[in-house]
Amino acid sequence: MNLTPNYRWVFRASTFIVQHMAPENTGEELLHRLGRRENLRCSLAVDGEPFKRIYIAPADSHLLLKKANLLVTKGARENRYRPAVDPLFRSAAVAHGPRVTGVVLTGMLDDGTAGLIAIKKCGGVSVEQDPKDAAYPDMPISVINNMKVSH
Repeated sequence: MNLTPNYRWVFRASTFIVQHMAPENTGEELLHRLGRRENLRCSLAVDGEPFKRIYIAPADSHLLLKKANLLVTKGARENRYRPAVDPLFRSAAVAHGPRVTGVVLTGMLDDGTAGLIAIKKCGGVSVEQDPKDAAYPDMPISVINNMKVSH
């Protein structure tokens, strides 16, 4: 792909991001960092909103997917976190099956493993970061130890 300064890359897939954060964190820092690219339309997830861009799970809430809308809910903590990625992955797998690609990056504990297993069972694709490249390799290692990833 030629990424010359005149090239405008367009990201056409809806993307949903969960980052473990303290309840008092707003998520604005991540939103700001992603928003530096003018062609990446990012926002904090809002309950009931139809999805068409990049969404970040808000602090102290899980982000779930329905067929065409976001569901932002308190729900119980999973893997000691809210937001956690397993609820997002499970809901995406059920709602969108083989159209889902789940990606687990750096993180602690095993959040993401059960959700990636659900994605694979529903025909989706699983991607995991090489633990050697992760600042916190627990989550990628858990995925590797518990399933055969697509990539």
